[in-house]
Amino acid sequence: MNISWQTIKTDFNGETCFTHARGVILENGFGLITTQPLRLTGSDVFYGIYISTTNDGGNTWSALRPSATLVRRDMGDGFELALCDATPMLHKKTGKIILIGHCAIYKDDDLAPPPRARYTVYAVYDEKKGDFLPMQIFKMPPTDGDVYFSCGNGSGQSIELENGELLIPIYHFDKGSASDPWHTCYSASVMRASFDGESLKLIEVGNSLTVDVPRGLCEPSIACYNGQYILALRNDESGYVAKGDDGLHYNEATPLVFDNGENVGNYCTQQHWVIGGGKLYMVYTRRDAENDHVFRHRAPLFIAEFDTERMCIVRSTEQVVVPNRGARLGNFGAQSMDDGSCAFVFASEWMQTTPPDPHDWRKCAKYGSDNSIFVSKIIFNRLRDRRKL
Repeated sequence: MNISWQTIKTDFNGETCFTHARGVILENGFGLITTQPLRLTGSDVFYGIYISTTNDGGNTWSALRPSATLVRRDMGDGFELALCDATPMLHKKTGKIILIGHCAIYKDDDLAPPPRARYTVYAVYDEKKGDFLPMQIFKMPPTDGDVYFSCGNGSGQSIELENGELLIPIYHFDKGSASDPWHTCYSASVMRASFDGESLKLIEVGNSLTVDVPRGLCEPSIACYNGQYILALRNDESGYVAKGDDGLHYNEATPLVFDNGENVGNYCTQQHWVIGGGKLYMVYTRRDAENDHVFRHRAPLFIAEFDTERMCIVRSTEQVVVPNRGARLGNFGAQSMDDGSCAFVFASEWMQTTPPDPHDWRKCAKYGSDNSIFVSKIIFNRLRDRRKL
């Protein structure tokens, strides 16, 4: 495969930086990237969504502009709700772009004290207006023990089935666990939902996966390859993967390893999937890449072939897909084109750094980062397999 990249400048001001850059490009050449500012002196303090668009298949991009609708929502008494960790995708059956993520709730511009609820939040793009319609909250049904008190699709990849239904991965825990989120374990599941061009509606939820390792399994992403469904999962100590046959139910999650059995060294951040040239690839970060200066070793981004039979990364195929310039890249997005010819990876340089002064963006900048948004294009050498994936 051949990899090239370009950057979009963000006019970094040293007080906020753009994060969670993710995009989608359509066959007709139109595409968009969504991203949002984060306050450097806070912890996950996000503001409204910004948009950049392309009309030539991602060769050129417009300057970032703020969405007029996807801003923080006033909840009263100093509380605000923000859509964050979102990923845009095309819903082919309706032709609509949907931005799916979850929310953060703030009190006086800092994360609200626990227990705080969390929901899947989404918005539909209006091409005529050139902006998203107002965000909608996807609330899960009540359950015994309030299993879905904190539940959302944060930083996940979803997929559309042939009938237009969506498989949307989520992670969740109950209200009791949400009271102490740093010392309890998330569970990950996949929900099946319908979409009519305006609203998502829940159909069913699959089984839950977790591990008894700090904070469990979260930020799941799903891929369908050769009739099998594969999940990539975040954990504090190691990436995890799981496999299933129907998209909703999965076998026990196992640590992410190379084909020699060695742990990949991915931890405390997400991984995503692309499909091209008849193969499945994972995009990920890891230790031992001359990156000890990067927060949680979240740069560079690597891409490598994933073996679904052995459930491992084929290390000999590993390449850098977004370079390390001192800033973390772990919160990124990936998209495959339907014809299998190419794929895209979108990542913004997150200008917070390692303690004790995580807001000191100069530590990132001295390696060359400036909060640019990277758009990497992967061209696959040949289509080895044109079977419907």
